[in-house]
Amino acid sequence: MLKKVLIILLLAGLGFGSDTSNGFKAFEKKDYKTALKLWSKSCASGDAGGCSNLGLMYETGKGVKQDSFKAVELYTKACDSGDTGGCFNLGLMYNNGTGVQQDSFKAVELYTKTCDGESAIGCFNLGDMYDNGDGVQQDSFKAVDLYTKACDSGDARGCYNLGIMYKNGEGVKQDNFKSVESFSKACDGENTIGCFNLGVMYENGEGVKQDSFNAVKLYTKACSGGDAKGCSNLGVMYEDGKGVKQSNGQALKYFGKACDMKSELGCKNYTRLKKK
Repeated sequence: MLKKVLIILLLAGLGFGSDTSNGFKAFEKKDYKTALKLWSKSCASGDAGGCSNLGLMYETGKGVKQDSFKAVELYTKACDSGDTGGCFNLGLMYNNGTGVQQDSFKAVELYTKTCDGESAIGCFNLGDMYDNGDGVQQDSFKAVDLYTKACDSGDARGCYNLGIMYKNGEGVKQDNFKSVESFSKACDGENTIGCFNLGVMYENGEGVKQDSFNAVKLYTKACSGGDAKGCSNLGVMYEDGKGVKQSNGQALKYFGKACDMKSELGCKNYTRLKKK
């Protein structure tokens, strides 16, 4: 039921120079040639945001030949000039060993800079490193602090992982009420796994009054967001008539959806119910 999640995103520093901001507008319009020209100019003039965004173009190969080594060079320049987006992206490169030798210790150093710069996702990734003892001594208490900081700054993944920590009593006293609170924040932030786990809490009456109707709503939201477990559990609710009118037809529909999402349990339930 419960699993921690680490979702890695690329962040591009926007910068404040006119060339950097105009380059971003061009990039949004997929005018990569203009974005490349403007960000190259702003980076050459010392704008850290321009270097960070230029690095993103080289990393993704948009408007230029893909070159991870060049991306690392540009992210380094941006980070050394104080751009937290550049530090974060550079941390990802070291974490994944892309364009540079894999180095978890260096990734921790860079995520720390990013988190200190009030980047929620930087705090989230740093929390994951402490949680798993990757590049740093494992420390669940430190992970909880970092997930809390990420969650309080609006990062839904931080809220989700914090919910797991409270649910399992890792680095903090076990507390189902706090777990529900954290999963609620994650779900409100469109984190589908958070919606699924919150649904489980409502279905089982853990940390909240048992409520099958709310569980159905949450499984529906999770399923609509592409969570296979949400679809599978929604199928069970329809089959058993819990929180919703009993319907084998609807149950088959959602078991089928779960199966299409490569859920082994969804496929098994679909096959079982189809034979009835």
